[in-house]
Amino acid sequence: MELDAHRTELTVHCYRMTGSFQDTEDLVQETLLRAWNARDRYDPTRASVRTWLYRIATNACLTALDGRARRPLPSGLGAPGDDPGAPLAPATDVPWLQPFPDGRYDVDARTELRLAWVAAVQLLPARQRAVLILRDVLAFTAAEVAEQLDTTVAAVNSALQRARSTAATVAAGSADTLREPDDLRQRAAVDRYLAAFEAADVPALVGLLAEDAVLEMPPVALWFRGPEAYGAFMERMFRLRGTGWLTRPARANGQPAFAAYAREGGQHRLHSLQVLNLADGRITRNTVFTDPATLRAFDLPETIR
Repeated sequence: MELDAHRTELTVHCYRMTGSFQDTEDLVQETLLRAWNARDRYDPTRASVRTWLYRIATNACLTALDGRARRPLPSGLGAPGDDPGAPLAPATDVPWLQPFPDGRYDVDARTELRLAWVAAVQLLPARQRAVLILRDVLAFTAAEVAEQLDTTVAAVNSALQRARSTAATVAAGSADTLREPDDLRQRAAVDRYLAAFEAADVPALVGLLAEDAVLEMPPVALWFRGPEAYGAFMERMFRLRGTGWLTRPARANGQPAFAAYAREGGQHRLHSLQVLNLADGRITRNTVFTDPATLRAFDLPETIR
């Protein structure tokens, strides 16, 4: 029985369920171990290996999520900040949503992996989240999902209806972050943004922003909306950390991203991973991750000389 061939898709599934890449790796290992130990009890007349593995993985995720708080982004916790000079104290008590390192897996860029989508489904109760992902993303039938979750088809359909309603309400407020932008236009906008960032050219950065662009920086709960606040914060950041930054392209959640390196003596040290959303050739959101554990997941060099 070939189990490891399903590792990548199970990894993506567990990430969608939990919003935590660190938890995901452990859950996939647990899923494959459970499957191996139960291989003699697998009945191919009842389900394919893939369906059977998704049942094990989904229930492992539901157990892991029991009693845990959802993983948000700062923009999901309250109103935007109005003081770009406010203290940048990390909220270490919040289990923040983590990005997914595309480069470690052969994963297609899909809307259902984007940060905005994963953050939206985190609002759902865990079983509704599972039903939505299994039905609408993975296209399992209602009967298959009922079998996977040990419930009835009627209960699956009811949970799916509630989950779709909640997800649609959330998406209505951020539809631009869920669209697939034109690749050429996207690449050109990203290239211009990186050039402006390395030059510490705040007016050029602001000129690339959408009218309601968001800047957020977990684990700092503070976030900003609009080019004026975004630009004011970037001016503060360049004053504090200096200019002469370097960037390296990256990918996260099927989205363009980049690693930012701040000048430190005779070298540049890794500062952050920044994940961009775009629509109509403009930056609609920049989610800046600085947590060391998150950065390690992307296998980025610590310094560049």
